[in-house]
Amino acid sequence: MLPLVSLTIFTPLVGALLIAFVPRDRPQLTRWVAFATTLVTLGWSLVMLAGFSTSASGFQFTEDVPWIPFFGIRYQVGVDGISLILIVLTTLLTAISVLASFRPIQDRVKEYMITFLVLEIGMVGVFAALDLFLFYVFWEVVLVPMYLIIGIWGGANRIYATIKFMLYTLVGSLLMLVGILATAFEYHASTGVWSFAYQDLAGFHFSPALQVFAFVTFFLAFAIKVPMFPFHTWLPDAHVEAPTAGSVILAGVLLKLGGYGFIRYSLPLYPDAAHTFAPAIIALSVIAIIYGAVVAVVQPDFKKLVAYSSVSHMGFVTLGIFVFQSQAMQGAVFQMVNHGLITGALFLCVGVIYERTHDRRFANLGGLAGRLPLYATTLGFFMLASAGLPGLSGFVGEFLVLIGTFAVAPLVAGIAAIVMVLGATYLFYMFQQVVFVDLSDFLKGLGDHLHDMAPIEIATLVPLAALVLLLGLFPAPVLDMIQGPVSGVLDHVSHGVALGFLP
Repeated sequence: MLPLVSLTIFTPLVGALLIAFVPRDRPQLTRWVAFATTLVTLGWSLVMLAGFSTSASGFQFTEDVPWIPFFGIRYQVGVDGISLILIVLTTLLTAISVLASFRPIQDRVKEYMITFLVLEIGMVGVFAALDLFLFYVFWEVVLVPMYLIIGIWGGANRIYATIKFMLYTLVGSLLMLVGILATAFEYHASTGVWSFAYQDLAGFHFSPALQVFAFVTFFLAFAIKVPMFPFHTWLPDAHVEAPTAGSVILAGVLLKLGGYGFIRYSLPLYPDAAHTFAPAIIALSVIAIIYGAVVAVVQPDFKKLVAYSSVSHMGFVTLGIFVFQSQAMQGAVFQMVNHGLITGALFLCVGVIYERTHDRRFANLGGLAGRLPLYATTLGFFMLASAGLPGLSGFVGEFLVLIGTFAVAPLVAGIAAIVMVLGATYLFYMFQQVVFVDLSDFLKGLGDHLHDMAPIEIATLVPLAALVLLLGLFPAPVLDMIQGPVSGVLDHVSHGVALGFLP
């Protein structure tokens, strides 16, 4: 049997090594080798998806090899429905991002493509790891390539943005390492066995002090990555300065690492602490939903608006996780997938117009409908999806989160539902400013340079549009995949303190 998980993780490494031998004066060959590598990686993930059984319990396609036996550290990987759907999302968005980089990235193409492929190794590894130490290694692998992508190929203030990104995420991840080691030490003290394996640690009853300490360290790492309010301030700067493909991966995948970490590790390992801190996290999630929407309303910059909208949309994810209700948690996972598709597409749309105008201000972008009708139509489709139009995938995730939250905390659900109106407000305002007003003097001055979408740009957006429509009309296949794992997580959490004092 093929080691499909390892093939998915390490195929990008093979591609990076091949690119290392491509002559520097052949950038087009470098691009195609990188893109072919991402397609092969996507193919491996789709093979896993085709062979995945929704009726089977536990992890599938598992691989387990001793790595550092003295401390019980193992190369242990596998997938369940939650991790597999996020791996497929990762491999798809990586392939699209590499394709979207063909035209914008003209300097240091070889280094850029190698960096992007190394980034994919880390992202897939995080979702596949079943050993806490291995999870941490892949978590750190993600940090360096994204630091380089923003710092080398980013905008004018890229150094400030990338250092801020590094400081926030590095502090969080180092604290998480302390929590991981503390967890392993207590497990060893209680059992006499060293183990970092998820199957051993999940369900083991750790002491209250360890649960509180470790949960806080994990929370800081995951909350910074989501990012939750008030740990979000690195995100707008990173998005604005990152190249288009960097923003797609940042929003589409990296933010999901935090939500996945909460579901995979924080809740099953530390259920009592999760219940203790849940009310505060729910409050922060509601604040993030409101804050992201309000700040997005007043943004004059296209990219910043989409960046702040991510803060609001990801607030629904953490809300759905910490109300400890099945529909809400399924909605949170679905929202992570949905946000990756839709927000990734919106950043691609920003990149399309930025390549033509080198400007992202609404004041200069008005009146595109007459000159770029295909672009205007595409932007309108993803704008409606982000606003939660029924029939598109944006509706399903947030609706499930609200339904599940209403069963536990009606007041919280009511506030979140009302704030969704603000989401429609800033999205429709953005669309009106960019598409329907008179053509701006700035755009008139561009003349023939202002042309509609090129075939390669269409190729990056068509798969995302198809999935947004398909998952909006037929969400059942994804929901069936994640139902079992969600129930397993909630079974662990059910042993904690009841969440009975929410309004």
